Amino acid sequence: MSIDKKRAVVLLSGGLDSATVLAIAREQGYETYAISVAYGQRHDAEVRASADVARSLGAKRHQVMQVNLNDVGGSALTDRSIAVPESPSEGIPVTYVPARNTLFLSLALGWAEVLGSTDIWIGVNAVDYSGYPDCRPEFIAAFERLANVATKAGVEGQSFKVHTPLIDLSKADIVRWGTQLGVNYAETVSCYQADDQGRACGRCDSCRLRRAGFESAGIADPTRYY
Repeated sequence: MSIDKKRAVVLLSGGLDSATVLAIAREQGYETYAISVAYGQRHDAEVRASADVARSLGAKRHQVMQVNLNDVGGSALTDRSIAVPESPSEGIPVTYVPARNTLFLSLALGWAEVLGSTDIWIGVNAVDYSGYPDCRPEFIAAFERLANVATKAGVEGQSFKVHTPLIDLSKADIVRWGTQLGVNYAETVSCYQADDQGRACGRCDSCRLRRAGFESAGIADPTRYY
């Protein structure tokens, strides 16, 4: 690593938002270390997609961590007996995975401390999103405070920063930004029930948000549907 390049740990799901964040971190001069989590999600094609995205966007290293959230249950994304909704609903949907971003950020924090990085990047969004509580600014601010009291680096004077460049953007704005940075969205998988080839259903909440984003941005949607 060159002297003037800082390291960034970037949470990379393999979806549209996280790919954009990886590109932004790279564009801002960071040496990027991508972390993906195989947590037992039914749409595990996104984990395979993350490897392609990490390679395309020049991540220094890409690591996939294994966690079994099937044992926690309570989400349509980990429990196949719970149907993925295919129409909008009120409140927090059943695709919410309990404590998912808390877990993901904790894994990223641990790796960042080992790497000597104080910069963690995550693609949460609080505008065009499904209403998950762990995508809000309040959660990110709380986790950042936790990071700085729960780690050796924090106690010794380092200051961790959780970067959320997409948090106030529309999906269309995210698509435009990523396109400008050269993100190949054809490599990404966003669908909650993608098939083994990474093809999308076109009906779930994530698919609807993604499709509307491309339409609003006036950019051709490269998503493959089954």
